[in-house]
Amino acid sequence: MSGFKRMLIAATSVLLTVAAGCSSSKNSSSSPGRGTRTYTVGVLTDLTGPAASGDKTSVQGVQAGAVLVTKEGYTIKYIVGDTGTSPAGALSAAQKLVELDHVFAVVAISALTFAAANFLSSRGVPVVGAAEDGPEWIASKNMFSVFGPLDATKVATTTGLLFKMLGGTDVGALGYSISPTSAESARAAGVSAAAAGLKVGYVNASFPFGSTNVAPVALAMKAAGVDAFTAFVDPNTGFALVTALRQVGADLKIALLPTGYGGDLLQAGPGALQAAQSVYFESTFEPVEMNTPATTRFQTALRSIGITADPTYAEYLGYVAIDLLVRGLEAAGSAPTQAGLIDALSHMTSYDGAGLFGSHTLDLSKRTGGAQGIDNCSWITKLSGSTFHLVNGADPICGSLIPGKTVSASS
Repeated sequence: MSGFKRMLIAATSVLLTVAAGCSSSKNSSSSPGRGTRTYTVGVLTDLTGPAASGDKTSVQGVQAGAVLVTKEGYTIKYIVGDTGTSPAGALSAAQKLVELDHVFAVVAISALTFAAANFLSSRGVPVVGAAEDGPEWIASKNMFSVFGPLDATKVATTTGLLFKMLGGTDVGALGYSISPTSAESARAAGVSAAAAGLKVGYVNASFPFGSTNVAPVALAMKAAGVDAFTAFVDPNTGFALVTALRQVGADLKIALLPTGYGGDLLQAGPGALQAAQSVYFESTFEPVEMNTPATTRFQTALRSIGITADPTYAEYLGYVAIDLLVRGLEAAGSAPTQAGLIDALSHMTSYDGAGLFGSHTLDLSKRTGGAQGIDNCSWITKLSGSTFHLVNGADPICGSLIPGKTVSASS
């Protein structure tokens, strides 16, 4: 890893135009003579508030994605709507993007998207983004997640297989109460671990959103004998829990976090690099350490906007969301309408995540949803020093749905 320098882009509700060129994704082609196609999209994300630690760099990802598609004749303009990490703020930002800014589509990368989903659906606005917050990505026909309509009530074997492979014996899990996906994922991790034959000593799916008051959780995990845990929380909470567990002397063999990889360490504040030592990080996409053609394209696009450090997870999401949007526009014909774009995305059966899914593809026509990313797969890295290392047997590690096993946010 080349250090953690970050160029932060001041992102407010200002119209920004990206006109720089770069290589196109592997499943696209240039269209000479077609002329430039310009679209204005809204970016609904958490620039401020507790969820900003995980989502605010989605704006840079959108910008890099816009660079990606320039050679294909597309100019993507975008207006940013800050949720402020509140349901009311998410709805208000979405209303402004649609009613005042008249965006053609919305890129939603927010822990609070669920608060704006009904409004966006009622207006027939196409939405691409990340199903990181709730079940609206399954129910709303205008919404398309870059890794599929995650159904966190289902349980995959993936997490249990990973913990068992890495030598865990007693598992703990933590999730936020305000986010259905976070709460359900925490409960599902416990069920997955139990299915792998591991003990489940602690599951807490009702932790306050964004809090770093994790000492009681660390003590409870230690008392339960937890030696492996996962936490479906923002980087600030996740790193605080790792630190607290070490401070109370827990016998921690495995800390697995779905956020914090790459540039997210910088966002997590002072001490995050030290806290993240020997932590495993889960990703829905190929890590840049794999040095594939797709990761090289991604990094090239980021460098073109001044970002030289490893990408954040939100940058992955913003980048792939723009690629998915343009794949949909291509399929919708020469003069796409919003309804036409929704229809085109609904019939897309083999989307490759700008090449970042490796050999896997996503069928957006299916609304049933997997439990854990594309084909219930995760790519895993481990931090040592300032370098993320690939984990043998886990790039990716893929599981399957456990028949008859479901969870809910409340039980």
